[in-house]
Amino acid sequence: MEKTKVLMVYPETPTTYWSFKYALSFIGKKALLPPLGLLTVAALLPDDFECRLIDMNTDPLCEDDIRASDIVFVSAMLVQKQSFEDVVGMCNRCGVPVVAGGPYPTSCRDSITGVDHFVLNEAEVTLPLFVADYRKGAAGHVYSDDTKPDICMTPPPRLDLIDLRKYSVVALQYSRGCPFNCEFCDIIELFGRMPRTKTTQQFVSELEAVYRTGFRGPVFIVDDNFIGNTKNVKELLREVISWQRQRGMPFNFLTEASINLSQDDELMDLMVDANFTMTFIGIETPVKESLAQTGKKQNLKEDLIDSIHRIQRKGIEVTGGFIVGFDTDPENVFDIQLRFIRESGIPNAMIGLLMALPNTRLYHRLNAEGRIVRESDGNNTHNVELNFIPAMPPEKLVAGYNRMLSEIYTPENYFNRCLDLLGRLPVRSARGRPVKLAEIKALCMSLFRQGFSYYGREYFRFLFRASRISPKYFSTAVGMAIEGYHFIRITRERLRPGGAEKYLERNLAAVHNELEEIVREAYGYGFMKGTKAKKSFPDADAGSRRRSADMAPSFDATISYRIERLKKNIASIAHQ
Repeated sequence: MEKTKVLMVYPETPTTYWSFKYALSFIGKKALLPPLGLLTVAALLPDDFECRLIDMNTDPLCEDDIRASDIVFVSAMLVQKQSFEDVVGMCNRCGVPVVAGGPYPTSCRDSITGVDHFVLNEAEVTLPLFVADYRKGAAGHVYSDDTKPDICMTPPPRLDLIDLRKYSVVALQYSRGCPFNCEFCDIIELFGRMPRTKTTQQFVSELEAVYRTGFRGPVFIVDDNFIGNTKNVKELLREVISWQRQRGMPFNFLTEASINLSQDDELMDLMVDANFTMTFIGIETPVKESLAQTGKKQNLKEDLIDSIHRIQRKGIEVTGGFIVGFDTDPENVFDIQLRFIRESGIPNAMIGLLMALPNTRLYHRLNAEGRIVRESDGNNTHNVELNFIPAMPPEKLVAGYNRMLSEIYTPENYFNRCLDLLGRLPVRSARGRPVKLAEIKALCMSLFRQGFSYYGREYFRFLFRASRISPKYFSTAVGMAIEGYHFIRITRERLRPGGAEKYLERNLAAVHNELEEIVREAYGYGFMKGTKAKKSFPDADAGSRRRSADMAPSFDATISYRIERLKKNIASIAHQ
């Protein structure tokens, strides 16, 4: 049986605080994380589907890649919307059918054009239905099912489709779903509130597969709340501890968790013994009225700063997510947030403007109140174009947010929070290990780039004071400094005068390119109908003219699609 050639494409992620783009160059990596979703989908496809994957964050996508394929699978998050549309447009021009899935298509299908087949929700349920119909030559347009599958049956990701050397962190998944009900969160809408976990042996076998690739270093367990099912997590951690010790602790783990982690000493101790070094926690705000309004009740049970410090003292760094723009935020919320971030000792404070994401309770509430003004683009750290009418005057909200960024990521403030954290971590958490050549190279680059930068004095002062806390922390401090390079640089770019004008220039350039493409395609294809084809190519045989005429409708559709996207770009610029 001839195999179906599948090209899997992961769109480009824009440069944001989350991308760590400027830090990756220090360690010779091209992207932070591999596309775990597509790697899992590839594993779910039957053997008669031959898969190839291009991650646009590490490698370019060319039209020849698309033309060499029978079908293209593309998955994206909302923040990748623009690149997603570019990929779909390329496929349309090449005449290759597109299958779309993942968080963005699942949440925003009605606003997406150019896609031939939508395989939405969780692929374990909808992908087999699509495959069965595709084999019969009768694939439908939309495959959607809200069933939450047992992920114990999910195969391990196809790591053979990527080069892990291009990534700084490997991604694995243990569970889906979160037991909490935060109003602004779309995770519970996508995966439900009942955490579903893989078996212990299943996850450990995935660790073993990563180990066999030769990769050593950070593994990000991408669960939106790793500790959602505490009983199963503790069982898993005991097995992971044994596995890690038998192999000389090859990995350190990063994950996401809820603040109630701080209330379970046994769980924290198990995570530390398994070599968990960081967890992201959605702090959102220290304003209790705002936490109550958004349904973040788990953050109201204990003092937030005490909870963060308990986790840090165990040996786990806390990366915090913070939001401004809640209806109940007081006028001085920006000062409250700044003080909280400083006192908590969270170096990586990801601050964003509130966004009403599609299908969330927040979106439905604001829409019912007539306050939704546009769809979100998923980037709440760079795009200051609110997609709803806030309670606070928008200009005041944006100005306050910008002030927070400008203060949080000054070199002095960032390094002081790093020192605060290092002073709280137990020295035993800085495990000794051989220094890698890549780390020596990263140190040399850091010394050169940051030591000779405008904040060189603060940089060297930070490294000296970190070594005074404990010499074992030197490599940790260098890593913090390199991450700080990304945060400091992207903040300066984000707040640089004229940034808005440059944004418009980039968008106007995109419109100009789009218009050129439309004219080129109309000129090249528009005459391929009836007598026009005969007049244009009098020497062509009738069969060629007939094939050209048959292709004309698809060319028309492509041009229509590009014109619609051009209108959207112009409308966006006009709004700015």
